[in-house]
Amino acid sequence: MSDEKTSLLEGFKAFLMRGNVIDLAIAVVIGAAFTNIVNSIVKGVINPLVGAFGTQDLEKYSSCLKDPCKVVDGQMQGIPIMWGSVLSAALSFLITAAVVYFLMVLPMAKYLARRAAKEKAKEATEEVMEATEVELLKEIRDALVAQRGSGHNNP
Repeated sequence: MSDEKTSLLEGFKAFLMRGNVIDLAIAVVIGAAFTNIVNSIVKGVINPLVGAFGTQDLEKYSSCLKDPCKVVDGQMQGIPIMWGSVLSAALSFLITAAVVYFLMVLPMAKYLARRAAKEKAKEATEEVMEATEVELLKEIRDALVAQRGSGHNNP
Protein backbone atom coordinates (compact mmCIF):
# COMPACT_ATOMS: atom_id res chain seq x y z
CA MET A 1 0.00 0.00 0.00
CA SER A 2 2.80 2.42 0.82
CA ASP A 3 4.49 1.69 -2.53
CA GLU A 4 1.21 2.49 -4.29
CA LYS A 5 0.92 5.75 -2.33
CA THR A 6 4.49 6.68 -3.16
CA SER A 7 4.03 5.93 -6.85
CA LEU A 8 0.81 7.95 -6.92
CA LEU A 9 2.57 10.90 -5.33
CA GLU A 10 5.53 10.57 -7.69
CA GLY A 11 3.18 10.37 -10.67
CA PHE A 12 1.27 13.43 -9.48
CA LYS A 13 4.54 15.32 -8.95
CA ALA A 14 5.70 14.36 -12.46
CA PHE A 15 2.36 15.54 -13.87
CA LEU A 16 2.65 18.91 -12.12
CA MET A 17 6.24 19.43 -13.18
CA ARG A 18 5.47 18.96 -16.86
CA GLY A 19 5.92 22.21 -18.71
CA ASN A 20 2.44 22.31 -20.22
CA VAL A 21 0.71 22.30 -16.80
CA ILE A 22 2.74 25.29 -15.66
CA ASP A 23 2.16 27.06 -18.99
CA LEU A 24 -1.57 26.44 -18.64
CA ALA A 25 -1.60 27.90 -15.12
CA ILE A 26 0.22 31.00 -16.36
CA ALA A 27 -2.24 31.32 -19.26
CA VAL A 28 -5.21 31.15 -16.89
CA VAL A 29 -3.78 33.89 -14.65
CA ILE A 30 -2.96 36.13 -17.61
CA GLY A 31 -6.38 35.39 -19.15
CA ALA A 32 -8.13 36.44 -15.95
CA ALA A 33 -6.21 39.72 -15.88
CA PHE A 34 -6.83 40.21 -19.59
CA THR A 35 -10.58 39.75 -19.08
CA ASN A 36 -10.63 42.88 -16.93
CA ILE A 37 -8.99 44.86 -19.72
CA VAL A 38 -11.49 43.63 -22.30
CA ASN A 39 -14.44 44.34 -20.01
CA SER A 40 -13.13 47.86 -19.45
CA ILE A 41 -12.85 48.41 -23.21
CA VAL A 42 -16.41 47.19 -23.72
CA LYS A 43 -17.80 49.34 -20.90
CA GLY A 44 -15.64 52.40 -21.59
CA VAL A 45 -15.51 52.46 -25.39
CA ILE A 46 -18.02 50.11 -27.02
CA ASN A 47 -20.98 50.86 -24.77
CA PRO A 48 -20.69 54.65 -25.25
CA LEU A 49 -20.45 54.13 -29.02
CA VAL A 50 -23.59 52.00 -28.91
CA GLY A 51 -25.08 54.60 -26.59
CA ALA A 52 -24.81 57.15 -29.40
CA PHE A 53 -27.59 55.17 -31.11
CA GLY A 54 -29.50 54.04 -28.04
CA THR A 55 -28.87 53.28 -24.39
CA GLN A 56 -25.29 53.14 -23.07
CA ASP A 57 -25.87 49.92 -21.19
CA LEU A 58 -26.08 46.98 -23.59
CA GLU A 59 -27.59 44.89 -20.80
CA LYS A 60 -30.77 47.00 -21.04
CA TYR A 61 -31.50 46.01 -24.65
CA SER A 62 -34.34 43.51 -24.54
CA SER A 63 -37.50 42.44 -26.27
CA CYS A 64 -40.70 41.09 -24.85
CA LEU A 65 -41.88 37.72 -26.10
CA LYS A 66 -45.14 37.93 -24.21
CA ASP A 67 -46.53 41.29 -23.09
CA PRO A 68 -46.42 43.00 -20.64
CA CYS A 69 -42.78 42.76 -19.56
CA LYS A 70 -43.09 44.48 -16.19
CA VAL A 71 -42.35 43.63 -12.60
CA VAL A 72 -45.64 43.54 -10.70
CA ASP A 73 -45.66 42.72 -7.00
CA GLY A 74 -42.09 41.38 -7.21
CA GLN A 75 -42.84 39.01 -10.09
CA MET A 76 -41.98 39.42 -13.75
CA GLN A 77 -45.02 39.55 -15.99
CA GLY A 78 -44.46 38.46 -19.59
CA ILE A 79 -41.38 36.79 -21.09
CA PRO A 80 -38.41 39.13 -21.59
CA ILE A 81 -35.63 38.24 -24.04
CA MET A 82 -32.41 39.91 -22.81
CA TRP A 83 -30.52 40.00 -26.12
CA GLY A 84 -28.42 42.97 -25.01
CA SER A 85 -26.40 40.81 -22.62
CA VAL A 86 -25.78 38.33 -25.44
CA LEU A 87 -24.63 41.18 -27.69
CA SER A 88 -22.33 42.46 -24.93
CA ALA A 89 -20.82 39.01 -24.41
CA ALA A 90 -20.36 38.54 -28.17
CA LEU A 91 -18.58 41.90 -28.46
CA SER A 92 -16.35 41.01 -25.52
CA PHE A 93 -15.51 37.70 -27.15
CA LEU A 94 -14.73 39.30 -30.53
CA ILE A 95 -12.53 41.96 -28.94
CA THR A 96 -10.72 39.32 -26.88
CA ALA A 97 -10.22 37.08 -29.91
CA ALA A 98 -8.95 39.99 -32.03
CA VAL A 99 -6.50 41.17 -29.38
CA VAL A 100 -5.22 37.64 -28.73
CA TYR A 101 -4.82 37.04 -32.46
CA PHE A 102 -3.14 40.33 -33.35
CA LEU A 103 -1.00 40.70 -30.21
CA MET A 104 -0.11 37.07 -29.52
CA VAL A 105 -0.85 34.56 -32.27
CA LEU A 106 0.22 36.59 -35.32
CA PRO A 107 3.54 37.81 -33.85
CA MET A 108 4.35 34.29 -32.60
CA ALA A 109 3.55 32.81 -36.03
CA LYS A 110 5.82 35.37 -37.71
CA TYR A 111 8.57 34.67 -35.18
CA LEU A 112 8.31 30.90 -35.70
CA ALA A 113 8.32 31.36 -39.51
CA ARG A 114 11.47 33.51 -39.31
CA ARG A 115 13.08 30.98 -37.00
CA ALA A 116 12.21 28.11 -39.36
CA ALA A 117 13.61 30.07 -42.32
CA LYS A 118 16.87 30.67 -40.44
CA GLU A 119 17.09 26.98 -39.54
CA LYS A 120 16.48 26.02 -43.17
CA ALA A 121 19.11 28.50 -44.38
CA LYS A 122 21.57 27.18 -41.80
CA GLU A 123 20.93 23.59 -42.90
CA ALA A 124 21.37 24.57 -46.55
CA THR A 125 24.67 26.32 -45.70
CA GLU A 126 25.86 23.24 -43.81
CA GLU A 127 24.95 21.02 -46.78
CA VAL A 128 26.89 23.30 -49.15
CA MET A 129 29.87 23.26 -46.79
CA GLU A 130 29.73 19.46 -46.58
CA ALA A 131 29.53 19.21 -50.37
CA THR A 132 32.47 21.63 -50.69
CA GLU A 133 34.50 19.55 -48.20
CA VAL A 134 33.74 16.38 -50.14
CA GLU A 135 34.79 18.02 -53.41
CA LEU A 136 37.99 19.31 -51.81
CA LEU A 137 38.82 15.87 -50.43
CA LYS A 138 38.19 14.34 -53.85
CA GLU A 139 40.57 16.85 -55.43
CA ILE A 140 43.24 16.06 -52.82
CA ARG A 141 42.75 12.33 -53.41
CA ASP A 142 43.00 12.80 -57.18
CA ALA A 143 46.16 14.89 -56.76
CA LEU A 144 47.72 12.19 -54.54
CA VAL A 145 46.77 9.48 -57.03
CA ALA A 146 48.24 11.54 -59.83
CA GLN A 147 51.52 11.98 -57.86
CA ARG A 148 51.78 8.25 -57.25
CA GLY A 149 51.10 7.51 -60.90
CA SER A 150 53.81 9.89 -62.14
CA GLY A 151 56.61 8.17 -60.22
CA HIS A 152 56.92 10.55 -57.28
CA ASN A 153 56.40 7.68 -54.88
CA ASN A 154 59.60 6.96 -52.90
CA PRO A 155 59.31 3.64 -51.04
